[in-house]
Amino acid sequence: METLIINQQNKVNYTRELQQVIKKVANTVARTVKLAKNTEASILIVDNNYIQELNLIYRGQNTPTDVLSFAMNELGEDEPDIDFSGEVNVLGDIVISLEKALEQSQEYGHSLERELGYLVVHGMLHLLGYDHETEGERKLMRELEEKILSAAKLER
Repeated sequence: METLIINQQNKVNYTRELQQVIKKVANTVARTVKLAKNTEASILIVDNNYIQELNLIYRGQNTPTDVLSFAMNELGEDEPDIDFSGEVNVLGDIVISLEKALEQSQEYGHSLERELGYLVVHGMLHLLGYDHETEGERKLMRELEEKILSAAKLER
């Protein structure tokens, strides 16, 4: 799995260790759900102001959030189903506020690495079509998130 990471913020110290957490978790997701080797995702690391703008534009919510996912493989009503087998399987883009991740890690009493790992897993599962709109979907997604975080050695 190819993971493209761009750090576009300077409010939280983005270290080599944090980058390694992102790659490790993305690869653990890929192994767990058996993604093809030619799969690719991009992860943009931003601050609260940037993600708040995106959250307003795409979700109509004028508040900073922790993670947004933009899937490339979701078909709209009038889009044709095209077979891209043999080409790179681009899952889509994940945008994470590292500033919000730090706030939440402190609020929940665990490390920034664990919170960042959780947001990567959560975002990737959304790219893969998982959701948490119903109780059943939420339970399934949460169990898979915890399984992946445990495999990546990022338990609570």
